[in-house]
Amino acid sequence: MNLNSKKVTVQKSATELCDFLCDVKNFEQLMPDNISKFEVIRDNAFVFALKGMPEIALEVKEVIVPNKVVLGAISDKIPFNLTGNITEINETSSEAELQFEGDFNPMMAMMIKGPITKFLETLSSNLENI
Repeated sequence: MNLNSKKVTVQKSATELCDFLCDVKNFEQLMPDNISKFEVIRDNAFVFALKGMPEIALEVKEVIVPNKVVLGAISDKIPFNLTGNITEINETSSEAELQFEGDFNPMMAMMIKGPITKFLETLSSNLENI
């Protein structure tokens, strides 16, 4: 299952935005209002939970400065990656798009598509406002 957020313009250079996304504690600022837990567990990993959903642990898997930051699920139970694709517009702004890639059975994909789409849109909207 592949889902993409809308592309948003961020008032940071591509390098600044890449650095921001590499620092996992910054993801707390991007989370939706219905977050019930956010905890940094390592320099490159965090756990979060939304109300009514299980906890999800993510870690930085790959960084290609300044264009890409890939976060991946630590657990194999819900295997997915969340990729931040960054394109520089000029010295003070860049464009970002979040991409969710997961390997789910059709039933699970049908159940989570709506919530994941909404989650991606919230992350990208909050990213636009940093």
